[in-house]
Amino acid sequence: MIDRLEVTLKRYEFLESELTKTEILNDLKKTKEYSQELANLEEIVTCYKKYKKVIEDIENTKEMLKDPELGDIAKEELKTLETTKETLDKELEILLIPKDPNDGKNVVIEIRGAAGGDEANIFAGDLFRMYTHYADKKGFSYQVYNALEGTAGGFSQIEFIIKGANAYSLLKYESGSHRVQRVPVTEANGRLQTSTATVLVMPEADDDIDIEINPNDLRIDIYRSSGCGGQGVNTTDSAVRITHLPTNTVVTCQNERSQIQNKEQAMKVLKTRLYELELQKQLETSGAERRSKIGTGDRAEKIRTYNYPQNRVTDHRIGFTTKNLDRVMDGDLDDIINALIQEDQKRKLQGDKEE
Repeated sequence: MIDRLEVTLKRYEFLESELTKTEILNDLKKTKEYSQELANLEEIVTCYKKYKKVIEDIENTKEMLKDPELGDIAKEELKTLETTKETLDKELEILLIPKDPNDGKNVVIEIRGAAGGDEANIFAGDLFRMYTHYADKKGFSYQVYNALEGTAGGFSQIEFIIKGANAYSLLKYESGSHRVQRVPVTEANGRLQTSTATVLVMPEADDDIDIEINPNDLRIDIYRSSGCGGQGVNTTDSAVRITHLPTNTVVTCQNERSQIQNKEQAMKVLKTRLYELELQKQLETSGAERRSKIGTGDRAEKIRTYNYPQNRVTDHRIGFTTKNLDRVMDGDLDDIINALIQEDQKRKLQGDKEE
């Protein structure tokens, strides 16, 4: 571990030095690249410098043990330093886990009502509200680009982007089938019903992602907008549907005011969808990595149950349960997300040790 940390420290110092040079600062692409890498390494380097200082202090304190007057004080100080060293050891292990290169990105989320008819669509609407309230709590912004409202409320399908620093790192575990157990407002006899909605979370493909889209592979349809696009949404043929023929990937955007804006947004989302397909292909070729993941990202995989009569939420992948469903549905997802992140780190650490 120390060898890796020393390499990281040298790289950090090299980047610091390079970013003081005029020829680098005049190269905007290089400056951005180096600055981003420096920021990514900063937490590790800061922790490692603390670790090195503690090691130095331990050695000095051991020398003090030989002094008859300072020996007792040194013994207590040594205990504190050894505890600090153990804590920093664990922190550095986690910090050295290879980071997902997409963690810092915005996320594109698709929610669809699945089994359960109207109640499934209502639940899809509840999940949309949950995620947008979570975004508000984190200081993130969000934008709906396509929505099909359910006849009894909620959405049969809603697609939106959440924008914020490290949004994907927090929400990437949400892909899968979410199950709700409750008495629906649509149930006249008061019977408990189980319904599902599916969630797909994708990292937004930014301009640096090399996804080539041939215009000849696209079919673009223009039609009249419908749904929750705001005043005037139904008055013009501004909605855009783009079909990527080789993959049969369909993207619809209707919530912007103009056809041009909808087309630009749809192309961004199409790029994100194709990027997600590429990521899934890479994952399929790495069986070990796929097994170590918390979930597969497959919409069909049941990941969580929301039980209203018991005010309980259970994440089946990690056996995590909280009795605060009301708070969870209001966007208080931190406990669940932190538990998922910790389990993911634990599995990755175990994988490194097995190798």
